[in-house]
Amino acid sequence: MTREEIEAITLEVLRTIAPEAGLAALDPDRNFRDQIEIDSVDYVNFALGLEQRLGIRIPELHYPRLSSLKGCLAYLAEALRAC
Repeated sequence: MTREEIEAITLEVLRTIAPEAGLAALDPDRNFRDQIEIDSVDYVNFALGLEQRLGIRIPELHYPRLSSLKGCLAYLAEALRAC
């Protein structure tokens, strides 16, 4: 899977969690929570949504690596390569 495909899926899952958020303006280095209104339940649902869409398991211990777009893409690319 390409980086672009992973990014598209990530943004699609985020859109389901925060449909009102302006995702086109996301700073890839900043924490999602600093840029869009998501709470801890939304964040867990985001991780679970990524698991479902990508067919991978994301241990709760790794959730902090999903906190920014840049971190999320790096983690997911690594996790998909390991499958």
